[in-house]
Amino acid sequence: QVQLRESGGGLEQPGGSLRLSCAASGSIFSTYIMGWYRQAPGKQRELVAAITSGGSTNYADSVKGRFTISRDNAKSTVYLQMNSLKPDDTAVYYCNAASVRVYWGQGTQVTVSS
Repeated sequence: QVQLRESGGGLEQPGGSLRLSCAASGSIFSTYIMGWYRQAPGKQRELVAAITSGGSTNYADSVKGRFTISRDNAKSTVYLQMNSLKPDDTAVYYCNAASVRVYWGQGTQVTVSS
């Protein structure tokens, strides 16, 4: 069993930055593929970025060059650094842990607006 808790969301102006954190507990964090997903109102949940246990990363085209995913296995935490934010980045952001099973956090709201 894995418990995930996101933090770091909020309101930011276009062009600004936010860093999301996801703290995991309850299992062997380092073995999991960790990901960030987002869901905007009226849209399907989509993958934003993912990182493997070995540190390989994958990004949605819409965030490449602006967002960076990283992980600290010693702290059982995954991060999403979001720069050059756009209004289209507004969504609820969810942390995801995947191995034999898939786990989700509760989500954190990110709103980009002037």
